[in-house]
Amino acid sequence: MTDDNLMHEPDAPAAILPPGFLRHPVHFLAFGFGSGAAPKAPGTWGSLAAIPVWYAFAWLPPMAYWLVVLAAFVVGIWLCGKTADDLKVHDHGGIVWDEFVGMWIALGLFPDQIYGVLMAFMLFRFFDVLKPWPINWLDARLPGGLGIMVDDVVAGIMALACLWGIDTWVMPYIV
Repeated sequence: MTDDNLMHEPDAPAAILPPGFLRHPVHFLAFGFGSGAAPKAPGTWGSLAAIPVWYAFAWLPPMAYWLVVLAAFVVGIWLCGKTADDLKVHDHGGIVWDEFVGMWIALGLFPDQIYGVLMAFMLFRFFDVLKPWPINWLDARLPGGLGIMVDDVVAGIMALACLWGIDTWVMPYIV
């Protein structure tokens, strides 16, 4: 693992944003409605900002929910790629649309308690920051917007799998 992989989430954005940068709708979305512009831990703030947006469409039937997440992923490839190109930085720390989509995947079991939402958040951040295989392998090899998006999608899938395991094998014995 390289030093770059160990430092997935920089303390400060990788590049200074040009004046008015977030006024552009594409950049505003890629920066998670501005949450990615936080000076410390932008990925964490982006993941937190994804939760209220999730509440806006979590009520959809499962098929519609997953179609929204798929559309957000496909659009995110372009949003993140365009924003990275405009900033001339491969994966600027402030680009957090990928965290939004990863969180929405992690929340795919539709928790109805705050504990489930918090567990999804913690597991997603765990996998997103540590980047275990295959996340680190994909992150190092996929270019552009696809590369920015895919590692967080896989982190979301891994968090969702852990939550499913907890829900299936642990919760029946606790409740």
